[in-house]
Amino acid sequence: MSFDQARYCIDANVLIQAWQKYYSPKLCPSYWEVLNKLGAQGRLFIPAEVSKEIKKGQDQLAAWLESSNIVVRPITGPVTQNWSAILAKDPKHQFLVDNTKGRSLADPWVIAHAMTESAVVVTKEEKLTAANSDRIKIPNVCEAMNVRCITDFEMLEELGIKFSCTVE
Repeated sequence: MSFDQARYCIDANVLIQAWQKYYSPKLCPSYWEVLNKLGAQGRLFIPAEVSKEIKKGQDQLAAWLESSNIVVRPITGPVTQNWSAILAKDPKHQFLVDNTKGRSLADPWVIAHAMTESAVVVTKEEKLTAANSDRIKIPNVCEAMNVRCITDFEMLEELGIKFSCTVE
C-alpha cells in the first residue's frame, strides 16, 4: 500500500495529547484543519470506542470531534472477529485493557478496526520491551498481529504535511 492511499485508524491519545499539549487549536489551528480534511477524504477514522473515550471528557475536544469530518466506525461483526483474534493470539493481549482503572478500553478496538480495514494504527504509545511486564501496549499487539503501527508525527511526515508559524 502506498502512503498516498493509506488509511489511518487513530488512537484517542493522539487527539487528546495534541489538543492538550503541542497542537492546541489556539497555537496550531491548521493541524485540526488537516485532520478534518483527511477525515473528509476518508483517509482518517476512529473507532466508536475512541469517540466514546473522548466524549466522556465533555470538553472542547469532544465538541470539536462532534462537529469534525472524522469518520467514527461502529463495531461490526468482522471487527468483533478481529478483536477475538487479538485476544486468542496471545494471553498477554488481555492486558492491553486496564480494567482496574477503566483505561485503554478502546485500545483493542483500534487494532481490530485497523485489521478489518487494512489501515495503519496511529498512536502515541511506545512498544514495551520488558519481557516481564504485566502491561502490553498497542505497538506490541500490532507487531504480533502484523498491523502497521506508527506515531502521529510519522503519519504527518508520510503524508507530506508541514506546518508554518506566523507572528500576529
